[in-house]
Amino acid sequence: MVSIRILFAMLITGLLTVNCVAQPTGVLKGKVTHGITNETIPGASISLVNNPSKGAVADIDGMYSLVLDTGVHRLVCSYTGLSNDTFEVSIASDAITKQDITLSPTTKLLETVVVSSGKFDQKLEELTVSMEVLKPGLINSRNTTSVETALEQTPGLTIIDNDPQIRGGSGFTFGVGSRVAIVVDGIPLLSGDAGRPEWNYIPVENIEQIEIIKGASSVLYGSSALSGVINIRSAYPRKKPKTIINYSVGYYSPPPKPAENWYNASLPMFTNLNLLHSRIVHKNLDIVIGGNFNIDQGYIGPPPPAEELPLSLKNALQMTDTIPTFSNDDMRKIRGRLNFNIRYRSKKITGLSYGINGNGMLNKTNMDLAWYDDSLGLYKGYPGAVFLEKQQLFNLDPFIKYIKANGVSHSLVTRIFHSNNDITNNLSNSGTLYYGEYQLQRIFRNYDFTFTGGVVGSLSKSHSPLYASSGSADNQVTNAAGYLQLDKKFWQFLNISGGFRYEYFQVNDQQSVVAPIFRAGANIQVLKGTYIRTSYGQGFRYPTITERYITTKAGMFGVFPNPDLQPETSQNFEMGLKQGFKFGNIMGYLDIAGFHQKYENTIEWLFGIWEPSIATIGFKFLNTGDTRVRGIDISLVASTPEENKNFGVTALIGYTYVEPISLTPDLYYAHEKSLTGGPGDSLSYKNSSLNSKGNVLKYRFSHMVKADVQFKIHRFGAGMSYRYYSKMKNIDTAFALIEDLTSQIKQIADIKGVNWWQSHKGFNIFDFRVSYNLDEKQKLSIICNNAFNVAYALRPMKIEAPRTTSIQYVYTF
Repeated sequence: MVSIRILFAMLITGLLTVNCVAQPTGVLKGKVTHGITNETIPGASISLVNNPSKGAVADIDGMYSLVLDTGVHRLVCSYTGLSNDTFEVSIASDAITKQDITLSPTTKLLETVVVSSGKFDQKLEELTVSMEVLKPGLINSRNTTSVETALEQTPGLTIIDNDPQIRGGSGFTFGVGSRVAIVVDGIPLLSGDAGRPEWNYIPVENIEQIEIIKGASSVLYGSSALSGVINIRSAYPRKKPKTIINYSVGYYSPPPKPAENWYNASLPMFTNLNLLHSRIVHKNLDIVIGGNFNIDQGYIGPPPPAEELPLSLKNALQMTDTIPTFSNDDMRKIRGRLNFNIRYRSKKITGLSYGINGNGMLNKTNMDLAWYDDSLGLYKGYPGAVFLEKQQLFNLDPFIKYIKANGVSHSLVTRIFHSNNDITNNLSNSGTLYYGEYQLQRIFRNYDFTFTGGVVGSLSKSHSPLYASSGSADNQVTNAAGYLQLDKKFWQFLNISGGFRYEYFQVNDQQSVVAPIFRAGANIQVLKGTYIRTSYGQGFRYPTITERYITTKAGMFGVFPNPDLQPETSQNFEMGLKQGFKFGNIMGYLDIAGFHQKYENTIEWLFGIWEPSIATIGFKFLNTGDTRVRGIDISLVASTPEENKNFGVTALIGYTYVEPISLTPDLYYAHEKSLTGGPGDSLSYKNSSLNSKGNVLKYRFSHMVKADVQFKIHRFGAGMSYRYYSKMKNIDTAFALIEDLTSQIKQIADIKGVNWWQSHKGFNIFDFRVSYNLDEKQKLSIICNNAFNVAYALRPMKIEAPRTTSIQYVYTF
């Protein structure tokens, strides 16, 4: 028995001795730098190929250190936007092995890294959804003073009078209740009361890239992402400080005949100044300061003075207010904006960063709802349909992020966004949006699996007599949500993604609304450079304060509330193919997608006779039933490597076909009143449409072509942009009603637009630009937009800009 105990004790002792013998190790150290700029790359990831969970992250000096077992190891170094570097090292016991790493920019467009789809770094070709990426080169070469002019070149995306429309997913609502989420660095930037984008407020001088998701994206981005997302990503400093001065000046050409030249012998001018300075202080403090100053006379002239109406006629039309008279100086737009980004990267705790971003703007502008007439007065406003506006906007965005080497990251981003809009005709309003989002992410490198989860809260407060129909001029919307997304890669060629979100909404003290939202998708690489994807996503949009409660009037026109407005939902399904190609030094990809979108409780802004005791005729937001949009989206992207300084070409070309139809054309969704105040007509899609053939939805373009091509030869550059919009097949019958009504009153100028809409079959718009690099720091450009001076409109009774010509000077040092 004793011998057995002794043997057992010896066995245990031996096992413990074996387990206590440490595996010999060594240390791998080095620096990670950029292959072209030679700058260090803080945050670069270094890990074992066969055990991705074991790795390190480069510190603020680009240095890394990793303890490894002795022997030969294969490692990979990666960083967003740069090509991976895979290398082998031999580790000796108790020794330090030095291995510096150089990462170069990717030379393949298919390796473009994006973050919007899953809120983590992904390669463009591996996404399960359709996405377009706009680089700074396109934005800067077009002399972009407001970001929507660059977005207009995106295939499948149209900006209709400030209202973003992706693949025909929405009609025209003067930008109120956007169905496309506008986010800057992942944080929403829509006004709290109206859900309206403020394009002039976005700092175009400091954009890293713009990512546009096409299709319902509410799981990660919430209510407004019913048909897509526009994510503007800001740039942070590099090792070398940079200052950019961008100045331009230009003019509007006289409008094409027969339109009247309202500015007579002079030409309306515009001038713009962008400033940017970015630097790294003491290796770990990132500072970016930017600014913009803009003066623009505009191309819409002031309305002719309105004839004073007889009192009896005023009473009949419920026109108790006086129509103001505006001058050219009143119509001039003046804007000043200042923004900053400050980020501190901790020296003591690797991966910890925190800071604050901010932006503020003073803006004098105007809103033009309708032209004076459809011939001589195309470029003049209609009396009573022009409003002057003074805006004060600012936001502050404190944030903190912590990224660990084991793939775990924590992020807390917050925003306070305040807007004050002083508008003529008693349309003034103010509001404050409070937003916060915490996100936890874990990347399991061993399993090619990413977990993303978060909670979101927002509170939108608004004050305006416009919304007093709710019972008070003070209103608020409370939103809370939680989301979860899982992304998994199988066998190095199949990507699976799925997500869930739970939304909570409440307006004032009304009953709350909750909604679960789902999405799923897959992407498979079938050949080298060939990827097939499919996705399904749900969308949910809660009506804004403006849509529910707005009440106002101007002249004989009004806007009326609808407190019973219900949320609208969507389902989006698509299949797509992305094919990479290479012809000589030109590389790129072709993307083809078919999509099917269905909307329930679709919200539209309709003209009608709602309360003739207040205003003769006006608008109201209504749930109009179910709709469907399906079609094809094709885009081609190509470029040459940036390293080639003597020759270069970039191209973004796209075609979009949409078939938008009403699924409930006979549904009566509202009841008008007669001009005498009695019962009027019941409204349906069919009797509110000027062209109900095929049940085509209003304010959509069935065919769109977009193209932008840029060439570089030594110091010279030349570019061309092209946009084609087919005929808008359907608009509201109310426009014909307005024509009839105003034509019967001699003292009121006729409002005309139907004949103009019927006679124009489509528009072809060309822009041209040339540039010359005076030296490595200075660039001079001439830009001509709408070069053939086409008179065109993207929505009824609102003309777009005539030809503009400008000179741009850029100094970078």
